Amino acid sequence: MQHIGLFFGSFNPIHTGHLIIASYMANYTELDEVWLVVTPHNPLKKKDSLINQYDRLEMVNLAIETAENIRSSPIEFSLPQPSYTIDTLTHLHEKYPEKAFTLIMGSDNLVSLHKWKNYEVILRDYRILVYPRPDYPAPAEWADHPSITITDTPLMEFSSTFIRNAVKAGKNIRYFVPDSVMAFIENKGLYR
Repeated sequence: MQHIGLFFGSFNPIHTGHLIIASYMANYTELDEVWLVVTPHNPLKKKDSLINQYDRLEMVNLAIETAENIRSSPIEFSLPQPSYTIDTLTHLHEKYPEKAFTLIMGSDNLVSLHKWKNYEVILRDYRILVYPRPDYPAPAEWADHPSITITDTPLMEFSSTFIRNAVKAGKNIRYFVPDSVMAFIENKGLYR
């Protein structure tokens, strides 16, 4: 059975931090592959700062062009909005019964896991690999949960918000995003 890690995100835009996390999960855990699942709209986030989902997917594809075990997935584009993780997991499980899916999430998301739709079912039926986020130590309540593994993924101190604000301010974002993504942002005039 192939083990797939699902790394959900708006990837608005994808940046080096996302890629380092995906690479760590694909190469330093038992996962065979990581799928970057581009979410059209996270129910817990404001929608107005999001650019077009196809532009975000295109940036993800540009960023992972040479990656061996990292793929993109637009699966949520065709599901009802807003998309809830449990519904996407159910859909993927039906579509790919031969694959075992694991969630990849930041410790900041773990803090709000109890607010997720059917989170008990997620914990019962799926594994969760957690990467550290600045200022969000993994909550003690989840420390010993059999479905949750806190990983030693390198800590990323910057975010997509940082990138968007940098672009808006006319700052150089080289090395924060892959060159192909930087060119795409410039050519399309995104985040200005």
